[in-house]
Amino acid sequence: MVVKRYRSWELGEPEREWRALELLDAHAPGLAPSPVRADLEAVPPTVVMSRLDGGPLEGAVGVEPGRALAEAIVRLQEAIPRRVLLDVPPRAGHPVDLLRRVRGLCSRVRCPEDDPLSAEAITSAATWVDGSDLEDVLARPGTPVLGSGDGNLANYLWDGTRVRLVDFEYSGRSDRAYELAEVAEHISVWEQSTTGLEPVLDRVELTPDEAVRLRDCRRLLALFWLLRVLSRRDHRHGRSAAAALPGQATRLLELL
Repeated sequence: MVVKRYRSWELGEPEREWRALELLDAHAPGLAPSPVRADLEAVPPTVVMSRLDGGPLEGAVGVEPGRALAEAIVRLQEAIPRRVLLDVPPRAGHPVDLLRRVRGLCSRVRCPEDDPLSAEAITSAATWVDGSDLEDVLARPGTPVLGSGDGNLANYLWDGTRVRLVDFEYSGRSDRAYELAEVAEHISVWEQSTTGLEPVLDRVELTPDEAVRLRDCRRLLALFWLLRVLSRRDHRHGRSAAAALPGQATRLLELL
């Protein structure tokens, strides 16, 4: 068993996780830990769940783990019936919320004089992110799915045969394109690999509208992570952040 005690619960993290575990146990058994019990009123709140085998995906995701990862993502997104999903609260962090946050960060960021590549990426992205119609585009509802709310590669456990998921603190109703972008552009992917998860995305069938939304969401998330890396460079993570900057800046320019 795993006993999870939450450090914060302002966004309803314990309730979100417990809800996701119950939904997946009912509609996609085996994909995530089984819910055992919860004390959501305790301080701190506590959720008890089963322990899964396997370890976090790391480095470049190979062919078999990539196939299993795509299957896990698709299963997560397609498992919950639409009538059930409509009663699930939205995930923490809507694309429009992220857009507004990123615009604020862009307005305050200092383009590094010693890093022309990052400066170019931020300047180019700032023009795109301030586009007058971008907020309207991101506000349009995409294909509804259950979103895990966190694309960190460490949340995907590979046991040699299949991939399963943990950590649903920010989960809720989301849309397919945004959730795919959340995984594909998470810094944990690009810190460990130069190829990313393109083979995984290629296994997911998208409509033309979803493909366009995926592109915009990936740009937004890549810009968010570049701004985060820049912020870390200016603080206590200076050396590791500086090493990540060229790759993240190049990544963003490619998406733009």
